[in-house]
Amino acid sequence: MSVGLLILFAILGAFICAKTRSAAGAVVFSLVALVLFIGTPVGQGLPAAITGLMSAVDQATTPALSGAADATADG
Repeated sequence: MSVGLLILFAILGAFICAKTRSAAGAVVFSLVALVLFIGTPVGQGLPAAITGLMSAVDQATTPALSGAADATADG
């Protein structure tokens, strides 16, 4: 069985669990699908992309949260 089919079955399982209001089952199926996706060559760049996004968000929000003035806002 290919990994793509396993991912599809995990997504369908998560959908079915969500429709039956079984939150724990939906989370488990979603995590299984995510782990299977990251194991594929297409999904191997996902952790690095998430790290880059979180780094960009951190750099953008740190000055605002620490109360530092923006260097371009000389007033």
